[in-house]
Amino acid sequence: MKRITLLTCLFCGSLAMNAQNEAPKDMSYKNWVKQAPKYKDAFFTTPEAARIADNVLLYQQTTGGWPKNIKMQEELTDEQKEIVFLQKDKVNESTIDNDATITEIQYLSRIYNATGNERYKQGVIDGIEYIFNAQYKNGGWPQFWPRSKGYYTHITYNDNAMVNVMEVLRDIYEGKAPYTFLPDSIKQKAHESFFKGIDCILATQIVKDGKPTVWCAQHDAVTLEPAKARAYELPSFSGQESDEVVFLLMSIPNPSPEVIASVEAAVEWFEENKIIGLRKEYFIDKFGRRDYRMVKSDDNSVLWARFYDLDDIRPFFSDRDGVKRYDISEIGHERRNGYKWYNNDGLRVLERYNEWKEEVKSSR
Repeated sequence: MKRITLLTCLFCGSLAMNAQNEAPKDMSYKNWVKQAPKYKDAFFTTPEAARIADNVLLYQQTTGGWPKNIKMQEELTDEQKEIVFLQKDKVNESTIDNDATITEIQYLSRIYNATGNERYKQGVIDGIEYIFNAQYKNGGWPQFWPRSKGYYTHITYNDNAMVNVMEVLRDIYEGKAPYTFLPDSIKQKAHESFFKGIDCILATQIVKDGKPTVWCAQHDAVTLEPAKARAYELPSFSGQESDEVVFLLMSIPNPSPEVIASVEAAVEWFEENKIIGLRKEYFIDKFGRRDYRMVKSDDNSVLWARFYDLDDIRPFFSDRDGVKRYDISEIGHERRNGYKWYNNDGLRVLERYNEWKEEVKSSR
């Protein structure tokens, strides 16, 4: 009961701070990437906003990008600032993973609009140039750039990394807030970069038996084939990352025949690979840990697995040993509970598709 009361107080306190346009005091990185886009405009005129912006500029690397998992809102000592400054040339830490770089670009754009401080504007431009420079000639983006080896070099749809970047680029070339101050030259480059990304999406759509399907969470930067990332992230049809890719394609006004065909094929794959009548059942295991098993359900609930086998399209699961298994009970507690193996996001795809079809029809 005391824990519940404490959590309630913390939650209420957080709401109160937001109402006063103050930065949340939770110093976790996840709090930063979730809360930074939600700050009210008035917050960006405060000394606290400027203090955080100075941190953002301090952490910006010489590439123009940012490392991930940084607590930008943390108060730093002079000694800590010196250490961060000396790391600016560690270029292999710049990334688009975990919402890094795009969160910082947006934050600096908003505080520039509020203050007119040219340092913030330059930080934004350098960050956008990082995105331009990191894009492959084929239109894809790696998770980290520059890096010369490892899965970090793969074209990365995982956790929506590439889609998130492309959505920012579209806001830029459309002149949406908070990017209204950017010059036409950058808007034009953003437009070109976005549609190169679309070309990459179309080129990486997995074709099986002559038929386009969906995407893997990551693709080889040269061959464009589905690729492995971490030990438990094997080449597959992705029932998780593919949904946001389809949403992005459906958001393009007056889509080309190639985009339309891509969406149609992906939606057909989602329809064909629904998992019906399965749900999570939670229990406490013999070690006192919360765990779950997948059991049959009578409510006709619909799920998709995160990974489907490229050969027979069966859902599969992997532990840190990298061995492919076809029952989630066969992997360990840590990976089973530390990764999202099932989702129902495909329902949103199918719902949006029905609207999209009518929009495309009416525009013809």
